[in-house]
Amino acid sequence: MTQSFWLLGSCLTILADHTTTDGKYDLIEGYFPSGTQTPPHCHTRYSEQLYVLEGEFTVWVGKNKVVLGAGESAFIPMGTPHVVAALSDQPARGLVVASPSAFAHLVEGTGTLNENEETDLALFMRVSSEIGDETLGVPGDLP
Repeated sequence: MTQSFWLLGSCLTILADHTTTDGKYDLIEGYFPSGTQTPPHCHTRYSEQLYVLEGEFTVWVGKNKVVLGAGESAFIPMGTPHVVAALSDQPARGLVVASPSAFAHLVEGTGTLNENEETDLALFMRVSSEIGDETLGVPGDLP
């Protein structure tokens, strides 16, 4: 069963998580409205693969910047600071595979069902810490 949540301005739909993958990975579809950007962060316990379905994502992996269009992907190794953003005038949609499973726990535990409800940042930071994520700044900052 899929579940959708709003988190830091993006809609994230959990397509598969530890319950269906034996903990091996999460598969999440992300919808980023135009102008949406994650804070700089890194995952210390899982890697991330981003595949673009529609639109354009600008991704900073460490100090390297890449602009990805539909059909392109980027791999973000475990422990690498990164930012994902939809900077064009159009929204972007992509798939994220996080391996092993952990990211879906953050989305489900801190996301909201209402697009207009703000993320509880204290809860977000607590759950992020539990799964080994480190937030390295605020949206707009780069790694």
